[in-house]
Amino acid sequence: MPVPVPQQRGVPAAETAHGADLTVLVIEDDPAGSITGPELSAAAGTRVRIRTARNLTEAGRLLTDDVDCILLDLALPVPTTTTAATAAPDHRPEPAPGRADELAVLTHVLRIAPLHAVLVLTAQDDTELAAEAVRVGAQDYLFRGELDARVLSRAIRYAVERKRADLAQHQLTESGLRAQENARLERGLLPTPLLEGSDLSFAARYRPGRSRALLGGDFYDTVRTPDGTVHAMIGDVCGHGPDEAALGVELRIAWRALTLAGLCGDQLLSTLQQVLEHERQSEEIFATLCTVDIAPDGRRAGLCLAGHPAPLLARHGRPARLLPYEDGGPALGLLPRARWPRRQVELGAEWSLMMYTDGLIEGRVGAGSSQRLGQDGMVAMVNSRLEQGLTGEELLEAAVAEVRELNGGELTDDVAVLLLGRDPERIRRRGRSASRPGPVSTAPPATAPAAASVQRPPLYGP
Repeated sequence: MPVPVPQQRGVPAAETAHGADLTVLVIEDDPAGSITGPELSAAAGTRVRIRTARNLTEAGRLLTDDVDCILLDLALPVPTTTTAATAAPDHRPEPAPGRADELAVLTHVLRIAPLHAVLVLTAQDDTELAAEAVRVGAQDYLFRGELDARVLSRAIRYAVERKRADLAQHQLTESGLRAQENARLERGLLPTPLLEGSDLSFAARYRPGRSRALLGGDFYDTVRTPDGTVHAMIGDVCGHGPDEAALGVELRIAWRALTLAGLCGDQLLSTLQQVLEHERQSEEIFATLCTVDIAPDGRRAGLCLAGHPAPLLARHGRPARLLPYEDGGPALGLLPRARWPRRQVELGAEWSLMMYTDGLIEGRVGAGSSQRLGQDGMVAMVNSRLEQGLTGEELLEAAVAEVRELNGGELTDDVAVLLLGRDPERIRRRGRSASRPGPVSTAPPATAPAAASVQRPPLYGP
C-alpha cells in the first residue's frame, strides 16, 4: 500500500525551546532494544516522549506536528512503493555514487519530513556512510555501540537546535533573494523621463510610505512629443499597499502611451478613468491627477487637475505661488461622466514649476502635533529655500528634508515631487556651446552619452 505523506505545519517542530518537553519518533524494525522514555527523561532533565515505528508506513501515521526529532535506523528496508512519495520539492544533495540504495530510507524520510530534525543510527564500521547521511540532510549520526541515554539526549538536543538554525538560515536567504528581486522589479517600474531635445531642466524625488518598498501608490512621468511639447504628470492612488502601487504603474504607463498617441486634456483624463475603473480592486478606489503640457517655446502651459493639489509656480524675481485650483475636476474614479477643464497658464521666460503629491503637505509640524504643514506652509518653506538661492535637485532635497524634520521622523504617506524649470541663460550657454566648432577628428563617431535629463531620478529615504 502507498505510504501516507503527513501534512507539514508552517512552523517547524524544531522551534522547541530549550528545557521544553520533547517528542521523539524512533523508526527501526526492532525497537524493543531502544532506550526508553524514562531513561531519556532522566538524562535530559525534561520529559521525553517516545513513539516507535517498525517501518515507514507506521512512521507516516505517527509523524505529526508535535514530533521534534526522528531517530532513524539506516539499515531499515525500504518498500518499493515509497520511492514516489514526496511531500515537497527535494533540493537536497544527491547521495554519492553507489550510496543511493544505502541511504534510500533516509532520503524518503527527508522528503516526507522536511521540517523535522533527523538523527541516523548506523553500525560502528559505517563511518563513511554516517558522514554521507549528514551531507545528504541528516542533522547528526549515532553508532549503535555507544547508544546510551546521556549520549542520545545530548544528540537529540543538538539535532533539534541545528535544524532550527538551518531552517532560519534558509528562510533568511530566501527572504534576501525575494527582497533583491522585488527591488529590481520595482526599480524597473519607476519612470525614465523622455526629455531628449528639451531645454527644460528636470528633477524629481520619490519615497514610498510602505516600509522596505521602492514603489508606492504615487506616480509621475514626463515625456516630450515630436512637436516639442513637454507633458508632465503626477498622481496618487488612494491607499499605500502593493495593489495601489501596481495600479499607479498601470496609470502611468497608460498616460505615457495616450500622450504619445496625441491625447491631451479632458480626452486623456476620460480615457485614464476608464483604465482605472477596469483595473481597480474595488469601486472605492480612486486616483488624483495633475497634468501640464508646456508649449515648445516654454512660455505657457495647459493645466488639468483631477482632485489633485495645484502645482507651485516660481517666476524669476517673484515669490512662488500656487496655480489656480478652481477650475479643477474630480478625482478619477469618482464620477462616471466627469469633465476636466484645461486651463491656460502663462509661465514667462524664466520659471520653476513644482508638482507634488499630498504626502509632502500632510506631514505634521512638530512631533506629536496635530497641525499639518499644508499648502501655505509648503509655499513659505519653498520660498525661504529660493531666497537662499537653491534650485533643481538642491531645492527638492532641502524641501523634503525639512518636511521630514518638521514631522519629527519618517513620513507615513507616499511622497513624489517633480520640478521642471526654464532658465534662458542656461539655454543660451548650451546654444553657444553647441555652435562652437570643435577640433577635427578622423576617429569614427562615438555614441553620444545619454542626456542627464533622461536618467531615472534618485530615490531617497530608507
